[in-house]
Amino acid sequence: MSYDSRPDTWEHIDEVRRRLRQITIDLERRADDHDKSKLTSPEVEIFDEFTPKLKATTYDSPEYREFLVGMGEGLQHHYAVNDHHPEHFLNGIGDMDLLQVIEMLCDWKAATMRHDDGDLFNSIQANAGRFGYGDEMRHLLLNTARNLGWI
Repeated sequence: MSYDSRPDTWEHIDEVRRRLRQITIDLERRADDHDKSKLTSPEVEIFDEFTPKLKATTYDSPEYREFLVGMGEGLQHHYAVNDHHPEHFLNGIGDMDLLQVIEMLCDWKAATMRHDDGDLFNSIQANAGRFGYGDEMRHLLLNTARNLGWI
């Protein structure tokens, strides 16, 4: 009798399905929990004050960076409790996993929609300098955003 690969292939398919569903569960949790810390102290007061200011600035401009400094303790708390921000980690994006990076990219897209001149392509380019990632990560983010129709 000759070998029939189909049973092994079905086992492989089922294993990949289980792994993808595990990822889906984590992404669903992330979707449910995203940025809820902004809704209470010490963050809500800071975001009440600075969100309108940030909306009118160009992302990563000197004025934008000045506002981030002004957000002080509230913003530091936000980074500390939300692991989709590179600032959460000692080594930034280098310490993040793919699921955190996916949430980060979703967050960046949503943030561009809040800025008067928001542009995800430009944000990804600027963030390469801000967060110190190289061409591979930049291309990964750009390719993902393009494939999702976000840029």
